[in-house]
Amino acid sequence: MDHFPQAWGRPRDDIYGSYNPSYLPHNKGGYQAHPNGQPNTHTQSPIVTGTSVIAIKFKSGVVIAADNLASYGSLARFTDVKRLKPFNKKAVVGFGGDVSDMQYLDRLLSSLDVQENYRSGSSGHGDEEAENRAMMSAKNLHTYLSKVMYKRRTDFNPLWNALLVAGLDEKSTPFLAFADLLGTTYSSPTLATGFGAHLAQPIMRRAVPDEEASQNLEREKAVEVVKQCMKVLFYRDARSMNVYSMAVIDENGVDLKEDIKLEAESWAFAEGIKGYGTQTV
Repeated sequence: MDHFPQAWGRPRDDIYGSYNPSYLPHNKGGYQAHPNGQPNTHTQSPIVTGTSVIAIKFKSGVVIAADNLASYGSLARFTDVKRLKPFNKKAVVGFGGDVSDMQYLDRLLSSLDVQENYRSGSSGHGDEEAENRAMMSAKNLHTYLSKVMYKRRTDFNPLWNALLVAGLDEKSTPFLAFADLLGTTYSSPTLATGFGAHLAQPIMRRAVPDEEASQNLEREKAVEVVKQCMKVLFYRDARSMNVYSMAVIDENGVDLKEDIKLEAESWAFAEGIKGYGTQTV
């Protein structure tokens, strides 16, 4: 029996002659890209992934953070993967999910940034105020990314990511919104992807229960809340680590700090917990 599906239901070679394989995909060298004639396939489940991204709005901007770990399944494989990508002085994108798709989107955004700079005529030596007006806002960037995600989903080849876009809109108002592999979008004063939606959101919502509360929140308090959330995620999320990146976006631009470490003796308290390690009675 011929076990290759492309051979099923067509005439036998020994009776009707060899079959013309010209319909099969070829590469530039003229060789078949798929020797068995199998169709192109797309990612069905991501392999190397990043975990939570969290963000909170304050009265003049947004704080966003993500740890630097990329897990190979359950293995903490890559420990220096930066998942916060500044787009310009007004926007930062935080990536959760598949790392290879994150790298594709990063290249896409770099190309978009070049196009935007050429279109606006920005040379880095002109009127700074005019250049800031010409920059793509975080709101416009989120709209663009949501269309990219929805288009790929419609092609049955989704980008396996959950994105947070943080920054300022056209009126320099704090902006924070979400987009995922289905093209689903929404906005909120506090957002989180992955386990952060379960573990970090309750902490952030205590500080910022609604949009009005975010307008009264100071920058220092927002940074403190995000640091507390990153500590909880390190304790409770098995796919996280104690090194993370954090960015603050406000009217002064993007303040990105990478390789922030939690305190060294993070698990020292566990020795006092009954049931942890060797017990003496």
